[in-house]
Amino acid sequence: MLGINVLAVVMAALAAFVASAAWYIVFGKELAKVSAAFAEGMQKRQPWKMLVVIVQSLILALVLAYFLRLIGNVGWLGALGVGILLWIGLAAIQWVGSILWENVPVKMAAIHAGDWLVKLVLIAVVVGAWR
Repeated sequence: MLGINVLAVVMAALAAFVASAAWYIVFGKELAKVSAAFAEGMQKRQPWKMLVVIVQSLILALVLAYFLRLIGNVGWLGALGVGILLWIGLAAIQWVGSILWENVPVKMAAIHAGDWLVKLVLIAVVVGAWR
């Protein structure tokens, strides 16, 4: 499919899902202190939401794999740089805007932005290294 290693995409998406779950296990209590919606979500588990997160991870991994293929042979170190740059240019900047214009608490933005950093870097490195 478009010259993309599908197995690498699936494995990267699963790794990102697991890493994200671990991230929120570690930082979930802090996030619940600043987000009533997150705190409520922790009280009642909704398995369908986990399915959505897996699909998100798959889409993100597919897009990153395609992007890395367009760039060319970057290897894992180059892919790491791409993941970090995408995080700075997309996820981090988005959270800065949310803090400024929507009064999103800095702690909430930092926790979510950190999750995106982990996901983007992990997916980029797995897909970049697995050629």
